[in-house]
Amino acid sequence: MKLTLETDRLLLRPFCEEDAEAMFYGWASDPEVTEYLTWPAHSDLAQTADVLRKWIKQYEKPERLNFAIVLKEENKLIGGIDVVGYLNGVNGTPVIGYNLAKPYWNNGYMTEACRCLLRYLFSKGYSEVRIDAAQENIGSNRVIQKCGGVFQRTEVHERPLKGDTMTVNHYLVPANAENEGAVI
Repeated sequence: MKLTLETDRLLLRPFCEEDAEAMFYGWASDPEVTEYLTWPAHSDLAQTADVLRKWIKQYEKPERLNFAIVLKEENKLIGGIDVVGYLNGVNGTPVIGYNLAKPYWNNGYMTEACRCLLRYLFSKGYSEVRIDAAQENIGSNRVIQKCGGVFQRTEVHERPLKGDTMTVNHYLVPANAENEGAVI
């Protein structure tokens, strides 16, 4: 689904093929940014462009929500946030995933983007949203907690694209959690 959401500082818009270079150099090629993701850092721009083409094709599905995070003041692509799946089918609980270019860490941008997407999902009738974070990823766990995430459990997950496992904290954000700051 192609949809644009907005906050005071951010624009959450659909990705386009022209985003490949900014995505590759901003975060997709950065091993530190991709450390806790399910996929390894991209080795070249062509790999990022290929991923973007696949994502753009998926916009045809109404349940597919995948946003480029753009810093409005600079009109600069700084990250991504999306519904990576749904527990128990598309009418079940949405699961959010996100990433942010390293120069933009610790400025509240991801919390702002996450709150915006949560507010949108709750406006569509979802009663809760799940967000996972690697146990070691303190920043991501903090984002989830600031968005009202309630810790559920910890599990070990396989990451086939990386050939390893990762210990993951699962959180649920209930619809009544504090999620201010989104303009829909």
